[in-house]
Amino acid sequence: MNKPMVLLSPTAILGYGFPESSFSRGLSFHPDIIAVDAGSTDPGPYYLGSGKSFVPRGAVKRDLTYLLRAALSRRIPLLIGTAGGSGARPHLNWCREIILEVAREEGLSFRMAVIPADISKSYLLEALAAGKVRPLGPAPELQEAEVAASTYLVAQMGAEPLMAALEGGADVVLAGRCYDPAVFAALPLKRGYPAGLALHLGKILECAAIAALPGSGSDCMIGILEQERFLVEPASLQRRATVDSVAAHTLYEKSDPYRLPGPGGLLDLSESTFVQAGDRSVEVRGSRFCPASTYTVKVEGARLIGYRAISIAGARDPRFIAALDEIIAGVRERTQDNFPGEAGRFELIFHVYGRDGVMGPQEPQPRPAHEVGIVMEAVAESPELAESVLGFARSTMLHYGFPGRLSTAGNLAFPYSPSDFKVGGAYVFSVYHLLTVDSPEALFPVAFEEVRP
Repeated sequence: MNKPMVLLSPTAILGYGFPESSFSRGLSFHPDIIAVDAGSTDPGPYYLGSGKSFVPRGAVKRDLTYLLRAALSRRIPLLIGTAGGSGARPHLNWCREIILEVAREEGLSFRMAVIPADISKSYLLEALAAGKVRPLGPAPELQEAEVAASTYLVAQMGAEPLMAALEGGADVVLAGRCYDPAVFAALPLKRGYPAGLALHLGKILECAAIAALPGSGSDCMIGILEQERFLVEPASLQRRATVDSVAAHTLYEKSDPYRLPGPGGLLDLSESTFVQAGDRSVEVRGSRFCPASTYTVKVEGARLIGYRAISIAGARDPRFIAALDEIIAGVRERTQDNFPGEAGRFELIFHVYGRDGVMGPQEPQPRPAHEVGIVMEAVAESPELAESVLGFARSTMLHYGFPGRLSTAGNLAFPYSPSDFKVGGAYVFSVYHLLTVDSPEALFPVAFEEVRP
């Protein structure tokens, strides 16, 4: 029977940071593995579409310096999933370069496995034609044009390619787009621990101390895995895991509390139990993994829809706020009239914070506010058109006349000068679908390299 395995999750996302004291205490548990999720779709499609990281390079390098030192000095594997934030080739290369830079500066030598997650447009189109692609959730049926317009396409690997990397003797595993729990479950699965417990533990550890009280995405979490159960405990003595905090995090980002689908099957939590094992730790039992009859992976892609410019303003005049819907409608009409030759080439959007800026028309309780924040947004086919549309709309709203207006000097207060900001490319998710594959490792080739300072 396997001895208990200790897993250390240092932070919710590589680059979010962690206290040195917590990391040191986490290492005192003598972990068998350090694993970290490095990305998410939470920040939206821009980062996948543009090939850029949403976490600063300096922050990622800081975290990697600690993690590489600790893992290599203790001769335990370090696994990194969804490199660079979105896990496409530019993100993977970006993170690899930081690792190599740290290795040179720290004098570190190790064997590294790099696992890309990119898939070609031609491959996905062939799979689509063969009936191997279906929508995920509310996504529409995939169209060839959406595939063609995507800048990057990635598939979400399960634990199997990571296990192959470990089997090949990797000290450090750097992977592209990953199923979040996979980097934590790979070594336990390789050593024969139950898949249900390993994946459920990975589901909790991937966000580190967010599953503790008080929750934090920039602090460490410890997992202890056995054959019949696992335990979770925050590394910081200022935090504690409770039944409620751990069970609640199990539901995090899931639409079904009992059935959590992932690559190759689903995690069945219908018989899971959560028990307070100590003042700061929770025990979980009963989680099961149910393999699917066919192996599917999620495919993500993003496409450029234009260029964005925004302006931020505030308003406190109660008459202006009362007439705001009329004013916005008037500004839209005036803007459309001012750019008759550009019809269909731009979109003008208003977000009114303090009233319904978060939920828009779905806001259940829109209430008059004594002040509002207004974000004006123009998205257009070119940066120049976006800036022109925004500038016209902003100046029109600034001086728009409305019933009861007391001053003609201006309706808006701008916190910044300049008032308009060039945001750059605007993207949407173009592919968010499930792909049936012949093998869990078919799309994810493992390449090894010997890193020397």
